[in-house]
Order: sequence, then structure tokens, then C-alpha cells
Amino acid sequence: MKVAIIGAGIAGLTTAIALQQAGISCIIYEAAPAIKPLGAGLTLAANAMKALAKLGLVEEILSKGQLLKAFDILDEKGKIITQTNNAVFRSEYGADNFAIHRADLHQVLLSRISPDTVHLNKQILSFEQQQSKVTLHFSDGSTAEADYLLACDGIHSVVRKKVLPEATPRYAGYTCWRAVVNMPHSSQTDALETWGPAGRFGIVPVSKGRIYYFACISVSQPNSNLKNFTISDLIPCFKKYHNPIPEILNQTRNEQLIWNDIYDLKPLRRFAFGNILLLGDAAHATTPNLGQGACQAIEDAVILANLWKQNTRVEDTFAQFEKKRLARTNFVTTQSRRVGEIAQIQNPLLASLRNSVLRVLPASFQERNVKKLLDVQF
Repeated sequence: MKVAIIGAGIAGLTTAIALQQAGISCIIYEAAPAIKPLGAGLTLAANAMKALAKLGLVEEILSKGQLLKAFDILDEKGKIITQTNNAVFRSEYGADNFAIHRADLHQVLLSRISPDTVHLNKQILSFEQQQSKVTLHFSDGSTAEADYLLACDGIHSVVRKKVLPEATPRYAGYTCWRAVVNMPHSSQTDALETWGPAGRFGIVPVSKGRIYYFACISVSQPNSNLKNFTISDLIPCFKKYHNPIPEILNQTRNEQLIWNDIYDLKPLRRFAFGNILLLGDAAHATTPNLGQGACQAIEDAVILANLWKQNTRVEDTFAQFEKKRLARTNFVTTQSRRVGEIAQIQNPLLASLRNSVLRVLPASFQERNVKKLLDVQF
């Protein structure tokens, strides 16, 4: 049985690890000519940490990043809007919320895969699907055949574009700059988000002395000129925000900035197409507001491997995966988009009303929402 995975990102690598541990060999085809330590930080919520524990990866990952004791939302003056103590969920789910540099997570995943599993410089251009196989065509002129195709090629998935041409990325209404900077004197162990009139600013410690941050500003339409923003352009936007935001921006060099408009996918109705299956961002790309993009991809990997072991027909595995994952990933995508809309409110009166309402909500309300997010069965 030949299983092809398109994409060596978090979804593709985790899926390959889970399948290999289930006794299923696979080949990953990656478009990039080399795998480089790219990206910024990301959070792995307790649901993802539980999944990684199933794969035996937690201890190594814990050594690379930072446990997050709490998640706080502040206004631009530094006053608390909401607070979430992660210890509440640790006792129930047996896992912690965690932050790590994307490149460090990627390296851990790569280290668990045989080097001959990943084929680089294999950008998929097209494919033909037959009942018993899929033929892949790559940009270097080569082809490959597989019995089953797992599409882990992200929000701009070539595979999804063919099986669901109407499913295109949708703009969320805001753009984002990210960076990881050295802050050797920082002892921060909480994740913070500041919601203010200029936009949203998040601060997440990813290891001792290293801070990951993101700065989101509402922009009505995508604007490619924003890629030319320098740190000098970004500093004035947040100069009136509380400390340490100005200090963090002043520590940033232009080459550290990563810019992207924010997109997601409108929830799909299908993931399975005979011997082809969509996973990760190819299936359910979400805005980053709940910190669940990588988490849902990791859940996909573990659940797919578990189902694969239980069935004699792979097509049945794919159909059961679709049935099990559609409702949950659709919930995450929808909730994440709503949170982004609320967080990006710029009107001063509406923002003040939002903050006042959130401050008086009981802690149980927030805990209920987070528990629904973290509650996953493997």
C-alpha cells in the first residue's frame, strides 16, 4: 500500500509520525527545495498536548518551549479585561497550554521521521484520481503513483482546489505582523493579548528570554503594500499601549518581521473524496484567534491513525474521519472568526462596551467555552 502525503508542514509531519507508529508507511512530497527554520511562535493548547502525548513527543517538545500559566486579555492601558488560569484545565485534561517556536516544533517532528520519508523539491502541479490509485505530477517533470493521497498542503492546497474548486480562502478583515525577539530579562509566563483602538497586540513567551509577539490591525481589503512596512512604521501604531509593548517593538529588527494578511476557509462539508483525504489547513484553515490551527492538525493526525487501525478498508477510514472531524473543526473555525471580529473592534464606544461586558462575565462562562475547545476524544 502506497500512501502519499503532500506537504511537510506540521500537519504532514505529524500525520506521517502517527501513521508510521500505526505500522503504515508513507512518503511525504514537499514543495520546498530545503527545510529551513522558518516562522515565528505558536501555541499548543492542552488538546494538542494530549495528542502529542499519544505519539510520545511531549517530553522532547516540553524541553524546547514554555508552559503558559495563564491567558490574560488587557486594554491598551494594561487593565485586565479577562483572565484564564490554565491550572483549571490541567487538572481535568492532564495537559498544559504551551508555547514554542514553530521551527523548534518542526525540528522535533522531523527528527522522528526517517530521512528517506521526505522528498524535497516536489511541488505538486496536478493529479489524476482513479478508483484504485492517484497519479501525481510535479513541477520538476516527475510523476508518482499512490494508492491513497493525504492533502496536507495548507490553506492554498492544490489538491483541494481540484476536488473543491469553490472552496477558496476568505479574508478575515485584518492584517498581522509577527516576530520572535530576545528579551533576556523577561520572566513572563503568561500569554497576553491587548485589545485597543489601534489594533491587537499579543505577547507569548516561547522559551526563557524569547518572546513571540503579533500585531493585528484592521484593514478593510487585502493590501500587498503592507509587506513593505518596517518596524519604524509599526511603532507609531502602538506607541500609546502599555509596557512592555513599546520596548518589545524597539527590540525588533526589520528582518525579524513576518507579515501576512489573515485568511481562513469557510467550513467545508467534505474532507473525504474516495482515496483522497484533506487534513490540516487544507481541510479547515482557521484564523489564529483561538490558537488552534496547529492543534487541529495534530488532532487530525492522531485520530486518522486510530481509525486506520480499526478498519480493513481505507476508504471507510476516510469516511469515518470526515464524520468525526467535520463538526469539531467547523466549530473551531467559526468561533475563531467570531473572536477575531470582537477583538478587532476599533470603534471606541463599542470597544468600551465590549470590555465592560467581558469584565462582568463570571469565570465559569469563560471556562465553559475553553472546555468545549479542549474536549476531544482520541
